Amino acid sequence: MKLYYSPGACSLSPHIALLEAGLPHELVKVDLRAKKLENGDDFLKVNPKGQVPVVQFDSGELVTEGPVIVQMIADKAGNNLAPARDSQERYKLLEWLNYITTELHKNIGPMFSPLLADEAKGFFKDRAMAKFKYLETALAGRDYLMGKQFTVADGYLFTMLMWATDRLKFDLSDMPNLLAYKARVAARPKVQEALTREGLMKAA
Repeated sequence: MKLYYSPGACSLSPHIALLEAGLPHELVKVDLRAKKLENGDDFLKVNPKGQVPVVQFDSGELVTEGPVIVQMIADKAGNNLAPARDSQERYKLLEWLNYITTELHKNIGPMFSPLLADEAKGFFKDRAMAKFKYLETALAGRDYLMGKQFTVADGYLFTMLMWATDRLKFDLSDMPNLLAYKARVAARPKVQEALTREGLMKAA
């Protein structure tokens, strides 16, 4: 299995999932601006959408879209990274994945564009901050989004929190539950391994 990724991009979420799942995989780095692989090949020939993440099986079959990929990884691993299919808990996980991708990812992502005016960035930031305030309340008394158990949704939310706090310098100091959650996820050995492999933190 190959994971096409770009350091610090939303592909960090399935990277974390693969490591937490213990599934063997190969990393293939993508230059998203140039749409090139490290060997110079055209990434658009792999994924015409031009986006990461992409998972490629040994058969050549591709799967794209992060929320789908992480569920697939969890199902293949069978190690509690997602509740059982058709269970009420699984639908709650789907709810979280959809919330993160539509309410956070799609509001934070545009803020990285150098073409976006400051006024527009402020609009997206206000929207994202409102979603974080909801999460601050939702995480009260919980270790992770689903309670005590780490799931693939947590790797995705952690990635969005890294974007917001580490790269875009959002001030979440009045959201102690969210900051404690971010630190809790960051302390997981497999999360640290993913960050190290992507060059986002130094090896211990």
